[in-house]
Amino acid sequence: MIRTMGLTTDDEFIYDFPVNQIFELALRWYWVDFDQPDAEEASLLQSLFKFHPLALEDCYGRLQRPKLDHYDGYTFFALHSICQEDLNAEELNLFLGEHYIVTFHYTHLQEIEKARELIMQDPTKWERGNILVMYEVFDKIVDQYFPILYNIEDHLDEIEEKLSPTTVHLSMDYVFEVRGDLLRLRRTIFPMRELLYRMLESERLDFIPQEHTYFSDIYDHLLRLAEMIDSNRQLTSDIRDSQLSINSNQMNSVMMTLTIISSIFIPLTFIAGVYGMNFDRMPELHWRYGYPIVLVVMMIIGIAMIGWFTYKGWFRINKT
Repeated sequence: MIRTMGLTTDDEFIYDFPVNQIFELALRWYWVDFDQPDAEEASLLQSLFKFHPLALEDCYGRLQRPKLDHYDGYTFFALHSICQEDLNAEELNLFLGEHYIVTFHYTHLQEIEKARELIMQDPTKWERGNILVMYEVFDKIVDQYFPILYNIEDHLDEIEEKLSPTTVHLSMDYVFEVRGDLLRLRRTIFPMRELLYRMLESERLDFIPQEHTYFSDIYDHLLRLAEMIDSNRQLTSDIRDSQLSINSNQMNSVMMTLTIISSIFIPLTFIAGVYGMNFDRMPELHWRYGYPIVLVVMMIIGIAMIGWFTYKGWFRINKT
């Protein structure tokens, strides 16, 4: 589907006119949106607009890295929107000329719909409507990044608050899943940040000061998003380190308990082993009170060792 809108030289706003009439109408600026185009509609990029083959190759291919390329008379942008459900990147291609803007995307994008609604409400908001369209598209794409990261940040904060030895194993599965999501977001947001920086520093994009301020605001949003990604990745690393620390502490506690038990029973096992040999010339074997005496000695040894370990602080360490 191809949708159009534009402003005539008589300041009349028109939309949904046939795309093949663009060059016949007296337009101050126009916007052509290729929304999920078929092969015949996609071919108009070459046959009607005469865009460069390399730019067309990027359009017809899928998921180019966010970038901008300067061509004779126009600038080509590859942008990434992010699906809210599965966090997959969706490509939007944009051609910006002196008096026009052309957008091309194989998936239906809500950002385009929101930008279109805002433009139709006030098409004369800016003198150069094509720059206004580009700003609204960029702004809506970047705004859609925030709810995703806010949701991730809230879940991580909740996990960190409830982190305990009994919940850490359940939390780690989600933490590793979040790290993968943050990596995917990073692959989109960081190149978008670089793209905005190149736009603002480019001498071939003649933004007037007011327009430059608007795009600088989008760049500031991307800086904030990049910081949120880095801080959330650091938070997942901290949770992972906490999990390793808890596991290590639990292992140390178990080993300490086993060591204490083993240390107590080693001398007792030695005594039991000696008197279990049953040699005929062992005088203690024939004592009337030998058995209770040995039990008492073993009990005294055990109590003495427990007292010694308590004095040395082993049980205190074991409780931590």
